[in-house]
Amino acid sequence: MLLSISLLQLIETRLPEHSPKKPLLRRLMKRSAVAMILQVRAGELHILMIKRAEREGDPWSGHMAFPGGRMDKADANGYAVAVRETEEEVGLTLGPGDRCLGRLSDINARPRKGALGMAVSPFVFHLQREVRFTPNYEVAEVVWVPLEFLLDTDNRVQMNWKYRGIELPMPCYHFGGRVIWGLSLMMLDELMDLVEGSNPRRPRWRRR
Repeated sequence: MLLSISLLQLIETRLPEHSPKKPLLRRLMKRSAVAMILQVRAGELHILMIKRAEREGDPWSGHMAFPGGRMDKADANGYAVAVRETEEEVGLTLGPGDRCLGRLSDINARPRKGALGMAVSPFVFHLQREVRFTPNYEVAEVVWVPLEFLLDTDNRVQMNWKYRGIELPMPCYHFGGRVIWGLSLMMLDELMDLVEGSNPRRPRWRRR
């Protein structure tokens, strides 16, 4: 397995050269953004995730996710959304010293109703300082996940997702009793592709 510093260097080198995909009708879609925050902890590269609080009416209730949310009228762009939502949700203010390494492809988070859906833009940051989190009511838990755990395909398993009365097999990871899957896993897969290229032992699920 690559050393953590090598993983970080690969991401820092390749992400600025990456061409993220954007939906053709993006300007007509609702917008949101998330922050994917990397940090070397005890010599191992980790990525920050949150477990969303259980809330009635929230389609992502209880899911593992990244800090983020919907764009407000006052937000200049997706980057501003990711920074604002990270501060609101976990109390972390991303400043000039917390480098934004680049962004990944937009993901269309389709709602139950409506044709266009919502474009979610992931921005990748490198955090080099110790911080204390103060999660708000939307966040049940803040979790650091080792990137090497995700890169190890032996840790990748399947779950059954019930959708409209049908059970669909979905790729996922079980990490400390938590399940990482869905849109968050799609973002992580693109990040891992930057590190090691497409891996046939890392099967995907693509939203249709």
